[in-house]
Amino acid sequence: MTVISFTKMHGLGNDFIVINNLEYGLDLAYFAARAGQLCDRHFGIGADGLVLIEKGEQSPFFMRVFNPDGSEAEMCGNAIRCLARYLWERGLSPESAFRLETGAGLKEVILLLRGKEVLGVRVDMGAPVLESTTIPVSGPPRHVINETIRLDGEELIFTAVSMGNPHCVIFLPDLTHIPWQRWGMMLENDSLFPRRTNVEFARILHRQEVEVRVWERGAGPTLACGTGACAVVVAGVLTGRLNAPAQVHLPGGTLHISWEEGAPVSMEGPAEEVFNGSFHM
Repeated sequence: MTVISFTKMHGLGNDFIVINNLEYGLDLAYFAARAGQLCDRHFGIGADGLVLIEKGEQSPFFMRVFNPDGSEAEMCGNAIRCLARYLWERGLSPESAFRLETGAGLKEVILLLRGKEVLGVRVDMGAPVLESTTIPVSGPPRHVINETIRLDGEELIFTAVSMGNPHCVIFLPDLTHIPWQRWGMMLENDSLFPRRTNVEFARILHRQEVEVRVWERGAGPTLACGTGACAVVVAGVLTGRLNAPAQVHLPGGTLHISWEEGAPVSMEGPAEEVFNGSFHM
């Protein structure tokens, strides 16, 4: 019987089961099939996602992320910060700045240190993708900025951005009195998004500060989303609502996002280890 060790980590409450699959070499189909059980908060370990360390082709490590529904996410901003801390604190990466391979390409991570203490992680998230055919969004090739979608008897204005994974960003004057979770579930599975989508509902506080609620593709409501925070700032700048750098306030805490048009997006935030454990295969 194989015993698999794991580490529970989180970024602003967006939590993950981290497994070094370099030690086990288990088939990915096994983890895809068990992701729901492992992530279940009543009958499993409990998490928003399952993160595997695999061998990369362009860097020593590849980050693979499975959602609780067994689908695979191309990229996860909170998970990559957690994984960067995991690799550095265990001596798997001797440098505090290194590259990690993801389903959305190579990402540069920098551990923000005070001595040996990790204060946070900064990630070069790459340039946002705005072309509808790549995000993807159905319809003719275009930049999807301030378009209208009818939902639940309402007309909502959205902007679509990919940060390696698709996002639908909707700015609203109020987040308290809207059925954002129902809307998020509906939008995730709308035919407008061929590969489904993450959904962010955002309220501008002022030019460099925004409040966000997140519906994650394959996971549902989460306390934070790193790629979602990046997408919100990009959408806010493109639509003239925000200036960067900006603070993105999520239910689990705040991320700091910087972006200028034509440049990569920079994300900075915490990554915390919660506990270690094991389970039988």
